[in-house]
Amino acid sequence: MRRLIVTADDFGADIAVNEAVETGHREGVLTAASLMVGAAGAADAVRRTRTMPALRVGLHLVLVDGRPTLPPSEVPDLVDEAGRFRAGMMAAGVSMALRPAVRRQVAAEITAQFEAFRATGLALDHVNAHKHFHLHPVIAALICGIGQRHGLRAVRVPAEPRAVLAAVEPGGAYRLDPVVSLMAELLRRRLRQAGIAAADQVFGLRWSGAMTKERLAGVIAHLPPGLSEIYLHPAIHGGFEGAAPGYRYADELAALTAPEVVHAASGPHIRRGGYVDFAPAPRRDRYV
Repeated sequence: MRRLIVTADDFGADIAVNEAVETGHREGVLTAASLMVGAAGAADAVRRTRTMPALRVGLHLVLVDGRPTLPPSEVPDLVDEAGRFRAGMMAAGVSMALRPAVRRQVAAEITAQFEAFRATGLALDHVNAHKHFHLHPVIAALICGIGQRHGLRAVRVPAEPRAVLAAVEPGGAYRLDPVVSLMAELLRRRLRQAGIAAADQVFGLRWSGAMTKERLAGVIAHLPPGLSEIYLHPAIHGGFEGAAPGYRYADELAALTAPEVVHAASGPHIRRGGYVDFAPAPRRDRYV
């Protein structure tokens, strides 16, 4: 039996994303979504979720390419003159590692986003971060410690098996980034120690923004044993604020509802759901 979570990231970024999430869930294979609690379409996303009780929703922490949940004056080292998070992840990561004041601001912002999610009244299915910023050890530790006080059950570990990609599209160059691989392994160890669940493998890194129906059906057909998560970025169009250049948003929506994908994900050997359907209840006795 293969266990599968199909997730839409950036839920709440815009109505165009929210409409795609609803369509992908109602008419396709989408089982989960990761909510940007401070984004322009967050309230609409929450309203839609209440009409889709089977959709599992988690927190998509934003610490880059967005606006903080807290007033910018409370996180001055994290934002630029316009009150937006600073764009440079490398510089931000170094600052978090070296400056206690910055770490305190990051902790406050992460707490605020967890609190904003709690205020929606939705059950917290999982947590991940925009652009995988939760691979940073400081952010990872804060997510574990703060998250467990908010019922954190599962965190995405972006580790993608090359063999599956090669089986779907033979001949491609599927090299692993050694730094990302190391940080993903360290994150997995931290989560295991804290009793927080993670999928055995995650798909969506190599083909981020370009998960076509052929690729999605192929990944599902070649799922390894265990729990797999496939994440996409569906939207009815890419003309919204914050849209990533070159992302094929409409094609990813089409992939979620394509008949061949629905068929591939509906076999008797596949069970679909969210982390809450597969992960044990969160532990509250241990903090990292």
